Amino acid sequence: MSRFANWLRPRPDPRAAMRPLWHKVVEIAREKEWYRDCGIADTIPGRFDAITLILALVLIRMEQDTMLIEPSVRLTELFVEDMDGQLRQGGVGDLVVGKHIGTLMSTLGGRLGAYRSALDEGEAATTAAVARNVTLREGVDPVLVARRARAFAAGLALVPALRVLDGDIGK
Repeated sequence: MSRFANWLRPRPDPRAAMRPLWHKVVEIAREKEWYRDCGIADTIPGRFDAITLILALVLIRMEQDTMLIEPSVRLTELFVEDMDGQLRQGGVGDLVVGKHIGTLMSTLGGRLGAYRSALDEGEAATTAAVARNVTLREGVDPVLVARRARAFAAGLALVPALRVLDGDIGK
């Protein structure tokens, strides 16, 4: 009986340790400065773009430290879980949620590549990446978002791995 009971016992969620970091990513992406000062559109697409921007910058930081590689997978799983919930809450049916999640993951992957390259190439490349990947209010210069994103990434590069894991990555 103990083997059976052991089998039925709930297992700890391996993503639980990454929840504070995920919540911090969302918190940073929702900072009013991104919308008010930098010009990201405060719309569903704009908010998604802000989350993927911050998440991509955090994942880029995490891939630079072997201690953070495996936890970055868990962080990405939390992104998927959250987006799944958002889609369902928005009325997307079970039959097509998977397709939408696949599209969102593809979008995140593309942005990861774009921002990774852009950060290495400089402000002009980052501005171009932002212009392609962030929904801005009409007439807003993407350089505002690019500069703030580069400053965030530079600060994040200085954060020790254990503090990243704890979600201690910003304000």
